[in-house]
Amino acid sequence: MSQAEPDEILTILARDARTPHETIATLTGRSLDSIKAAIADYEKRGVIKSYKTIIDWEKAGVEKVFAFIDVKALPARDVGFDAVAEQLYRYPEVHSVWLISGGSDLRIVVEASDLREVGRFVAEKLSTIEGVTGTDTHFLLRKYKEDQILFVDAAEDPRLVVAP
Repeated sequence: MSQAEPDEILTILARDARTPHETIATLTGRSLDSIKAAIADYEKRGVIKSYKTIIDWEKAGVEKVFAFIDVKALPARDVGFDAVAEQLYRYPEVHSVWLISGGSDLRIVVEASDLREVGRFVAEKLSTIEGVTGTDTHFLLRKYKEDQILFVDAAEDPRLVVAP
């Protein structure tokens, strides 16, 4: 299997983690047993990290605030930014931690119930981590698309259909 071309099984599961094994076998032309064995192997090796459900919290009537926080940090000797990243990903309100290029070093996604909770996280937790030298916080205002899933309903074209 080439690094540039992911296994068809992974591509199918990335699109919809609930795809039945039988459907994957049909789509790939492989036996059901080989599909089950491959998926079990992917899970064991950590290639498949999790099966995820994407929820539209707004439609569910649940108020949530998501903040994208760019973090400037000093790299630690022998471990770089890993020491700061490890402290960040241990907080339950932190959904994602990425090492990024550009003006900041790390970007985190924080989920909170309101803006004050994000403010407390930045003031009481994030800013106290050794090596953190600055932050820049951005708030999600509207979600249009996440993980290839649209969060907006396709708008109907208001123009009249013209028949030839």
